[in-house]
Amino acid sequence: MGNSTNTSRCHETTRVLGIDPGLQLTGFGCVDHRGTRPIALIDAGVFRFRPRVEVAARLVELERDLDALIASLRPDLACVEALFAHYAHPRTAVTMGHARGVILLVLHRAGIPTIEVPATHAKKALTGNGHASKAQVQHAIQWQLGLPAVPDPPDVADALAIALAGLAMHGTPGGRAVRRTVAPE
Repeated sequence: MGNSTNTSRCHETTRVLGIDPGLQLTGFGCVDHRGTRPIALIDAGVFRFRPRVEVAARLVELERDLDALIASLRPDLACVEALFAHYAHPRTAVTMGHARGVILLVLHRAGIPTIEVPATHAKKALTGNGHASKAQVQHAIQWQLGLPAVPDPPDVADALAIALAGLAMHGTPGGRAVRRTVAPE
């Protein structure tokens, strides 16, 4: 009994929600992975916030939008871009931190396991270059998911890259890591 394997776990679907935090645009991308089947795009887009509205109001709007998205998609795993602070842009890190705080709160409250994925890790896993441009990430996502056009705006591609990298980090329901494929240049 202790040596038996549960083959039905290989047929389970893992639904992963990737999130690229921001207070003007928050990108999201949701994919399903099941066994050896290709990863399937379920939904992707952005939450748009009016830049002249106070930060607190945008955070409330983000919470509301994310709650509705989670209720609709019911992800098994969430992957959020990890906080990165560049000395030349400290304000960006603070702003992103506000959005990430709300996102992590909503995910925790919903009981969704969450992985924080550095942007450089997602880019490297997808393109082979941790410092790939937005356009390179968009084209790699288009190729990887077999999309007819590049995801636009770039925040959508970033969120999908975070989801795919998180899926690779987390592995499949059967315990195997997802094979990473580098897009052609």
